[in-house]
Amino acid sequence: MERMQIHLGLAVVASPLEVGANQAPALLKRGQDTLGEIGIEICPYETPVTGTREAVEAGTFFYERRVHAVCVITASWFEDYLVLDMLEECYVPVMLWARPGMETGSLCGTQQVGFVLKQLSRPYQMLYGELESPTVRERLFSFASASALRYRLRRTRIGYIGHRVEGMTETTGHELALKKIFGPRIAGIDTQVLLDEASQVQDKDVRDKWGEVKRQVGKVTCSDEAGIESLKFHQGLRSLIEQKMLDAVAVGCYPHLMGKVCLAASLLGEEGVPLACEGDVNGALGMLMLTMLSESPTHNTDLLDPIPEENAIVFSHCGSGAFSLAEDSSQVTLAPVRLMDQGLCCLFPGKPGPVTLVNIVPTLDGYKMGILSGEAVRTGMIFPGNPLKVRFDSDYGDVLSWIAKEGLGHHWMAAYGDFRVQFVDLANMVGCELTQKA
Repeated sequence: MERMQIHLGLAVVASPLEVGANQAPALLKRGQDTLGEIGIEICPYETPVTGTREAVEAGTFFYERRVHAVCVITASWFEDYLVLDMLEECYVPVMLWARPGMETGSLCGTQQVGFVLKQLSRPYQMLYGELESPTVRERLFSFASASALRYRLRRTRIGYIGHRVEGMTETTGHELALKKIFGPRIAGIDTQVLLDEASQVQDKDVRDKWGEVKRQVGKVTCSDEAGIESLKFHQGLRSLIEQKMLDAVAVGCYPHLMGKVCLAASLLGEEGVPLACEGDVNGALGMLMLTMLSESPTHNTDLLDPIPEENAIVFSHCGSGAFSLAEDSSQVTLAPVRLMDQGLCCLFPGKPGPVTLVNIVPTLDGYKMGILSGEAVRTGMIFPGNPLKVRFDSDYGDVLSWIAKEGLGHHWMAAYGDFRVQFVDLANMVGCELTQKA
């Protein structure tokens, strides 16, 4: 899966009269070296920014390189307009990195410009410490990741195929609010278009692929006809994704496409294009964000039921998870989908590990995100789908009470890893309400 690259502009600001200004070139080199070590592509502006001309030129330099954020190392106290003029040319989130030094005024100047950015509602993060500080670099990386996510989301498209399921109001996409806040554009596609695309695929075109898929899993109890049909839908979806340059898809599968698009969702997840069930555009957005952050497929789940004696809650959908979400591919069974007893879905328990779960719902004037974090633990096939059993630090009852109090939806998207800080940063950057629970 393609790695989410982070492009970071790097500049040093100073006021020539102040103590420490003469260290600006050396600080730029140190910053470039230390940030390059943590996997960020650095775009350094080589000249210390000490006046309006350099500020404008630096901003133009960063804009032309399409950086996702700018890190400004403060060599000394500096005039606040240096950062403002820079950002007018390149309007991206900014990190202000103050360095220790009693006489430099580095922290003083950084705090001073923070006031201005706050009043102007510009996204920023203040950092303090030596350039080699692991703690500061970790915080910088999280903020830069959120900035890169923000940048990429504004250039994405989510395919909305068919309908959202009747009776699932919270899955309704608030199209303009979603575009304004997060950035993706919704591309509406009629179900018949997908059916037409799938119907054009011949059995012979996917027969070898079906044999390959069967060899990847531990057990197959569905019919070959169901497998062939599922791969036709996979190819039809891939065609639409290519035609419309889609980054994620929400398919109104329930009930008429149940067991027809589940395998496609699994395969597309491995290809880096998440597919949300039941026409949940908001869920597709959550899966897309988690896919970008984790650089791996994500779980698409319902909140099902707690296991009190383990202080855990089970999440699962019918069985559309990517095979790599299983601990071992031998655990994967291709079987008819529950409720309909037809078609094909991918059954396996989710692998263990730390997980971040996100729930995104529309509000009357925008969007709200709920974030959960916990530890997925080993489980058997306690639900015919992709059961993900998550243990939380908080009491499971408190988690359920929090969900109810916050008015969150029933679809939870999950990825392996801890991305809470990135979601908080993103919410602050885009102006989305956020609530979280451990």
